[in-house]
Amino acid sequence: MFTGGIAQTNGYLVKLPCGTILVDAPEGVAAWLKSQGADVDALLLTHQHFDHVLGAAEVVADHGCPVLAWAPLSKDLTLERLFGAATGTAYSVPEFAVDEVLEGREEIDLCTHIVKLFHVPGHSPDSVCFYLPEHGLLFGGDVLFLDGVGRTDFPGGSFQQLATGIEKHLWPLPDTTVVYPGHGDDTTIGRERAENPFLT
Repeated sequence: MFTGGIAQTNGYLVKLPCGTILVDAPEGVAAWLKSQGADVDALLLTHQHFDHVLGAAEVVADHGCPVLAWAPLSKDLTLERLFGAATGTAYSVPEFAVDEVLEGREEIDLCTHIVKLFHVPGHSPDSVCFYLPEHGLLFGGDVLFLDGVGRTDFPGGSFQQLATGIEKHLWPLPDTTVVYPGHGDDTTIGRERAENPFLT
């Protein structure tokens, strides 16, 4: 795990027998990958808010890897206009391309590993969770946190939509499923289903 940028955003390097994937690309992750001597075969984005994609262009330049996301790149989804207006700056995310749009799909095959996709909007319209069933791991972005959920006051946000998506897609997962969130420490589905103060 790497944590970087003004929002202390998590990025995850996942080594599979036939390749390596990076989940999200916070600011500074490219330099961290170099320090680890890591190669990236694919970059998966849980959503396009700026703090999760500021390092994407540099990762692609260094590794030549494809980018997979729920939706095509959008300045509305990155929130860079909103953030720029709030800070009074000409804020922009270094541009990159989404090579594979995942919208409408329920799973992808990454070098013989099935990754299930759960579209859970509410924090961001394009939020998608990546679930590796054989490993019991869920990369949830800003959908579900330890004792929390993603904020829903950004454009396109909806707490009801977020809570409904969590109940539909995440609560049926095994209790022992480890949740790796976009911010903060990991948790488990069982713990959050039982104790999350926003959802119990």
